[in-house]
Amino acid sequence: MSTALADLIKARIEADGPISLADYMADCLMHPVHGYYATRDPFGATGDFITAPEISQMFGEMIGLCLAQAWLDQGAPARIILAEAGPGRGTLMADILRAARAVPEFGKAAEVHLIETSAALRAVQGETLTQAGYRAEQVTWHAQIQELPENAPLYFVANEFFDALPIRQFERDPNGWSERRVGLHGNTLTLGRTAPATQEALAPRMADTSAGDIVEICPAAAPIAARIGAQIETHGGVALIVDYGDWRSLGDTFQAVEDHAPTDPFAAPGAADLTAHVDFETLASSTPSAHSLLTPQGVFLERLGITARAQALAAKLGGAALEAHIAAHRRLTHPEEMGTLFKVIAFAPHGAPMPAGLEPALAPDGLTENGPAA
Repeated sequence: MSTALADLIKARIEADGPISLADYMADCLMHPVHGYYATRDPFGATGDFITAPEISQMFGEMIGLCLAQAWLDQGAPARIILAEAGPGRGTLMADILRAARAVPEFGKAAEVHLIETSAALRAVQGETLTQAGYRAEQVTWHAQIQELPENAPLYFVANEFFDALPIRQFERDPNGWSERRVGLHGNTLTLGRTAPATQEALAPRMADTSAGDIVEICPAAAPIAARIGAQIETHGGVALIVDYGDWRSLGDTFQAVEDHAPTDPFAAPGAADLTAHVDFETLASSTPSAHSLLTPQGVFLERLGITARAQALAAKLGGAALEAHIAAHRRLTHPEEMGTLFKVIAFAPHGAPMPAGLEPALAPDGLTENGPAA
């Protein structure tokens, strides 16, 4: 299916040559007129995919209570920045704020900030928060994380945010690394490769890769992790990052989803969601704060008490509603569903406790140990 964005990308390639996969992803997702997020609400049953907050309120409730406990652990500061990157329909933030009513002073201390570029989604987020009893005028929106206020503790959440950041792909060759770039074969968008060259950023990967292996780099991930971690280390707070991926990138994980099913990422630019697995090692090695061990989502939620919460909610349900509730709990936690594929990592100041449900990544000598969870 040809799209208006496909025509623009093809014209660009014809004029300037093949583009990086990162440039292609950025155009497809964020083009101000024809980009995926500019033209639709992709979330939920009527969209292209469902995120954890849309599956069940329990996910956001666990996150909210985790943040409130972290706030208490750090002395209950009177003013904090409560921020979410890529807030979708606003469901997660609404659930966080509702759960935080159990700790009223946390809600009073929180200034809510949402990082969202889509005008359409900002409107939906405002409506969701209004329906949850939180006035939209109490929310500040930003186009990028760098715009967040820096002079207060930061309590930061990112659920399925980093997976949508544009990536570059490199394939190892006996003579170096070839970058995979988007070009044209006739009138069809397709992937090709550059001539092999040395890539300083990939020098450490020579030890654990071989010819033909693909490694993905997300240029925006490290600066974002550094910015978040610096504020947390200096002023206090925590970051909870939930996404699918693993400790270290290996293999081609670039994918497109449309109407809840995989699709060709080059068939209809702007019409499908494009993502790639998160390289959590990059996030952990980029933050100046301490970080937790990388932990499966299911383990994290179980440690926070999601099963007890599920049982309490189930007591009020019956029939199809109960069946859907049980399925939602399974989907969030079971190893064969989201429980293992999705993982959690946290940032916290050195010397402060890690958020509930997570363990510090410390070697016996107290130094940061950049390794995956057991």
